[in-house]
Order: sequence, then C-alpha cells, then structure tokens
Amino acid sequence: ADIRADARDLLQYALMGASYARTGFALARPRVGLLNVGTEDNKGRPELREAHALISQNAEDHDFTFVGFVEGGDIPGTKADVIITDGFTGNVALKTGEGTANLIGLLLREAFKFSPLSRLAQVLAITSLQRLRKRIDPRRVNGGVFLGLNGTVVKSHGSADALGISAAVKLAVDLAQSQFSQNLAARLASVDAIPHDAPTTEQETE
Repeated sequence: ADIRADARDLLQYALMGASYARTGFALARPRVGLLNVGTEDNKGRPELREAHALISQNAEDHDFTFVGFVEGGDIPGTKADVIITDGFTGNVALKTGEGTANLIGLLLREAFKFSPLSRLAQVLAITSLQRLRKRIDPRRVNGGVFLGLNGTVVKSHGSADALGISAAVKLAVDLAQSQFSQNLAARLASVDAIPHDAPTTEQETE
C-alpha cells in the first residue's frame, strides 16, 4: 500500500482485502473495517469520511459487510476480518504488534524463571503453552500477498523455515488455482468506472 491513500485508494484496498479474505480464508462474506481514530462517522480526516461513504455504497455489490470505522484496539479482535488503512499507518500498526508479541514472550520467559515454583508452574502448564504457541505460530500463516498485480505473487519472510515456506507455496497455489488475480482485476475495474466527481453519500447530505 502507498504511504498515503485517498478515498478511492481505500475503496480499492477494501475490494482487494475482501477478495483475498474470500479466497485465502474461505470467508463467504468478509467483514471490512476502516481504521480511524474513532468509530463515530464524523471522526477522522476528510478522505477517511469520504472513503467510509464510498465503501458503504459498494459493499453490497461486492459481497462484503462494511462494519464502519474501527480503532487500533480492534486490529487483534473479532470485529472485522479485514481492516483497511494507508501504508504508513498499517506499517506502524504491524510493527507495533510484532514488538508487543516479542515483549510478551520475553516477559513470560522471565516470569517462569523467577523462582523454583515458577519453573514448576511452567512444567505443569507446558501442554497449554505448546497449544498457545502453535496457535500463534507465524510460520503457519507465512506469506504476504501482493494484491493488484497482473499475477499471483506471495512474499515469504526472510527468516522462514521449511514449514513457513511450505505455507507460502500452498497459499500461492490456492490463489492461482482459484483464478484470484483475474477475479480481483474484474472487481477493481468497477472502481475505475466510478466517475472521479461522483458524489458520495456524505457529500449528498451536506
């Protein structure tokens, strides 16, 4: 995504994200949210409010549910399957999440080494900890998809092991076999057909 994004860019991101969620995660009707500083319709920059109106108008035709504005606290939650934002904000949010996860892991390891009782607690909780580790293991969902290109491109993390590479290859095969790129191009063509001066719901009510 670009560092900055206008309303039409954000609409395209919504269509791309919803299409990927349908194919990559088998979600028949993904829930899409637009990242903002508040959930009220009047919050945020003008381009965000305009994007809110554009996405609302196009959600039904493109088979996704628009849940409106969401906040940073909703990113790891269950309110939306797809969260739309510009490249700058998204990168900050992603790196913050990675740093938080690393910090929690470090604090847990320190806590379990604090005393003999702590080490005993770690032994007793080993099964639950292994289940948690498996659930949040990034290797099992490795592979970032480049959306909007004339083909299927999946980027693997540079430090991925065999399990991670396998997950990325499987994702690429699934996307290619489902004709994901062709279907996505057709959806994005509908955005190009929208006149640049077409009024949004927000503009119509002013």
